[in-house]
Amino acid sequence: MSISLRPDRQALADIAPVAVPAIPFGFIVGVAIGESELPQWAGLASSQVVFAGASQLALITLGGTASFWAVLTAVLVINSRHLMYSAAMAPAFRSQPRWMRWFGPYLLIDQVFALSTMRDHPDPATFRRYYLTTGISLWLIWNTVVPLGLVIGSVVPDSWRLDYAAALMFAGLALFAVDRLPAAVAAVTGGLVSLLTVGLRDRLGIVVGAVVGVIAGSIADEWMSRRAAAASADQPTGAAT
Repeated sequence: MSISLRPDRQALADIAPVAVPAIPFGFIVGVAIGESELPQWAGLASSQVVFAGASQLALITLGGTASFWAVLTAVLVINSRHLMYSAAMAPAFRSQPRWMRWFGPYLLIDQVFALSTMRDHPDPATFRRYYLTTGISLWLIWNTVVPLGLVIGSVVPDSWRLDYAAALMFAGLALFAVDRLPAAVAAVTGGLVSLLTVGLRDRLGIVVGAVVGVIAGSIADEWMSRRAAAASADQPTGAAT
């Protein structure tokens, strides 16, 4: 889809559907920080250092109880989907200034990838403005909600069932991935698995959903690649003149 408004205004209009379900998920991360074995300052700092909900939650829930290598492995597995994101967005970043090529990947989360690839950007400057507005806006929202969850999370009644926020977040991502089968498979699978495993201790259902979603998306991507290769091989080469 093409951009019909100014890039920054279009970005602000586009983030609403993905920001709304991300807010309760950020609140859950804040609550988890208060319950974690990690020092609270370290848990809050992870919002700026990691800036990735599922892997941040894995870091918080495992930190202080699991070994360093177990925590690192969990975070790397969950974030492995960013390899696919990076490959998909590499063409758009090649024409960007050096500072953007260094800073931009820090903001590359699921929502930023989904929104940035959904739009057609006529030039590098438009892409940069849209991408930065989307990423920085979501960063500000996340780093506001997570501390709020830490401060008031203890008074939130269990009946609110904030654990379902993860499934809602994946569902929001799926809305922007309907024309990209691997991304849609990853989002839908992650949401369903998070919903089915919502009762796991330490909210590990979110981590399980993210991991299974990545695996499902990778399988779908491999299947599509093989199908495209087979279709290309079956096409006639054309008659010689």
